[in-house]
Amino acid sequence: MKDACARCRKFGTKLFLKGSRCTSPKCALTRRNYKPGLHGPKSRIARRSEYGHQLFEKQKAKAEYALRERQFAKIFRDASRSRQATGEELLSLLERRLDNVVYRLGWAISRAQSRQLVSHRFMMVNGKITNIASRTLKAGDKISPRKTIEVHKVTLPKWLKLESKKREAEILRLPLREEIETDLDEQLIIEFYSR
Repeated sequence: MKDACARCRKFGTKLFLKGSRCTSPKCALTRRNYKPGLHGPKSRIARRSEYGHQLFEKQKAKAEYALRERQFAKIFRDASRSRQATGEELLSLLERRLDNVVYRLGWAISRAQSRQLVSHRFMMVNGKITNIASRTLKAGDKISPRKTIEVHKVTLPKWLKLESKKREAEILRLPLREEIETDLDEQLIIEFYSR
């Protein structure tokens, strides 16, 4: 598996794979803003075909949400079967995964850490212990940690509600496209899978 910082440099954007390091001056993308590898600093910008742009965007989405190809393809199939716009539904399904919600709440510094918290049975959904990081949450679902965990400072999305006294969070509603903090172009991903 490639180093997380090398992936950020490959895609030319911060994917926040290393948590707080990505916001510090130690971020590899800040220090070396060129492609990784031997010829990185000298390489010229490669011209991509239309297919290349679509593939690049899909790979960036997979890297950002730390998914494998089969997982991502399944989420896309679910989004395309929905009555909503496929692109918006795709991003909504990605955001509502349990590991991503734990990350957005600030209970983990990265998606990898949030996935580990879930798989080690630290999280409860609607009062039941779960270890399925890919679980898609619905509006009204309540999430809480079983044990006291460190809370990191984050800007809470409007579709989530966190009650710090009760140590409980709730999905208020489904996220809207403008509330999802990502620079992904979902239209290119749809075009890639529609070939």
